[in-house]
Amino acid sequence: MLLTVVAFIVALGVLIAVHEWGHYRVAVACGVKVLRYSVGFGKPLLRWTSKKTGTEYVVAALPLGGYVRMLDEREAEVAPEEKHLAFNNQPLRSRAAIVAAGPVANLVLAIALLSVVNWMGVTEPAARLAAPPAGSLLQTAGVQGGDWVQRVAVGNQAWEPVRSLGDLRWSITTAAIEGDALQLEVAAAPDAGARVLNIDLASLEPKEPDAAFFEKVGLAGPWSSPVLQEVVEGGPAQVSGLRKGDLVQSVDGKPVQDGAQLRSWIRQSGTSGQIAPQSWQIQRDGKTMLLTVQPELVAATAEQPSTGRINAFIGGEIEMVVVRRGFVDGLWAGVTRTWELSAMTLRMMGRMLIGEASLKNISGPLTIADYAGKSASMGLVQYLSFLALISISLGVLNLLPLPVLDGGHLMYYLWEAVTGRSVSDLWAERLQKAGVAVILMMMSVAFFNDFNRLWG
Repeated sequence: MLLTVVAFIVALGVLIAVHEWGHYRVAVACGVKVLRYSVGFGKPLLRWTSKKTGTEYVVAALPLGGYVRMLDEREAEVAPEEKHLAFNNQPLRSRAAIVAAGPVANLVLAIALLSVVNWMGVTEPAARLAAPPAGSLLQTAGVQGGDWVQRVAVGNQAWEPVRSLGDLRWSITTAAIEGDALQLEVAAAPDAGARVLNIDLASLEPKEPDAAFFEKVGLAGPWSSPVLQEVVEGGPAQVSGLRKGDLVQSVDGKPVQDGAQLRSWIRQSGTSGQIAPQSWQIQRDGKTMLLTVQPELVAATAEQPSTGRINAFIGGEIEMVVVRRGFVDGLWAGVTRTWELSAMTLRMMGRMLIGEASLKNISGPLTIADYAGKSASMGLVQYLSFLALISISLGVLNLLPLPVLDGGHLMYYLWEAVTGRSVSDLWAERLQKAGVAVILMMMSVAFFNDFNRLWG
C-alpha cells in the first residue's frame, strides 16, 4: 500500500512538474513575467522566491494538477513599465507557443523515458507462442503450440522483426485499432523454414485490445513445456501417480503441445459436469509411461461453469529475452512509439465519442495509482514505461479542444488567427461552462470505472 501511494505521488509530481515547466520555460523565453510556478493546488507545503526574477515556486498539498501564473492585465492591474511583460500583450504566436509547451513537454518526457527504457533493455517472454484455443484466429490461421514468430507486417507496412512477445502484442493492438490486415511469419523452430499466415482481425467485433479480444485472437501467452512442477499431496495428480518433473506427451491419444494447452484441457474436462478417467502418456527419467488420471470436478458457480483440476502446477520455465537497443535506434524507437501511442490514444477517444469503443477504457486516479504501485514493484524499467504511457495520455488529453484545457486555448487562438479578433467574453464564458461540464462527466465516468475495476 505504501509503495502504491509513493509511486503514485512521484508519478503525478514528475508529470505535473514537467507539464508546467514547459509552460514556464517558453513563457520566460518569450519575455513574459512569471509570478508563480506551482506543482499542486491548495495550501503551499514548500515555497521560495527567486531574487533574480521574482517568481514564486510552490509545492502545494493537493498533487492533482498545477499551474503557472503569469503577469496578465485580464487578471490584475499591471504597472505601465511592465505592460510589455504581460501575457495578454504578447503576439499570437508567442501565446500559442506558451500554451502548447505544456503538452509538448509531456510528449518529450515520454520520448526520453522510452528511450532510456530501450537503452536499459527490457526482459520479456520470447516470441514463442502457446497453443491457441480452438476456434481462435491464430488456431484457424494454422499456429501451433511452440511456433516462433519471426516477423510481422501490419497493413501495407514493411515486414518488421519480432523480438519478443511484447512486440507481437503491440503489432496486433496497432492492427486492430487501425483496422489493418495482419500477417505473421512463423516457424516451428528458429532455424526451420518459415510460413506466412494471414490473421483475419477484421472478423472480430469489437476491436478493443482487452483480455477478451486477445482471447478471441488466440494469443494465450508464451510457450512453456507441459511439465509438472509442484504436485499437491493427496490431490488427483499425486493419487494418479504423477510426480514433479513428469513431461506430459499426450492425453487420450492427443499430443500435448505446451503447458497452456494441457491446463486448458484439464479445465474443460469438467464443463459437462462429469469427468471420465483420462489416459496420460508421460516421460519420466527418459522412460515413457502410461498413467490413468482422474481430474477432480470443481462445481459450477454463478460466475463460471464447472471445471476440472488435478492440483498440480503445470508448465516449465518461460524462455525470456532481453530487448535492448543502441543509442540512435533506442532514441528513434522512443520517438516512433510515442507517436504511435499518441495517435492510438486519439483514435480510441474518437471511437468512444461515436460509440464504437466502450467508455470502460477511461481510467481514473485510482486505477492509475494501482498501476503505479504494480509497475514500481516490478522494477525501474516497468515504472519508467508506466510514466511514459501516462505522460503521453496527459499530453494528448490536454491538447483536446476543450476550453478548460490547453487545447481549448489553442482553439481560441486559431479563431483569432483566422478572423483577426479574439473570442468574445460572452462566448468564452459559455464555452468555459461547457468545457467544465464535459470534464466533470469524464471524471465521473473515470471514477465509476475505477470502482468497478477495483471493487466490482
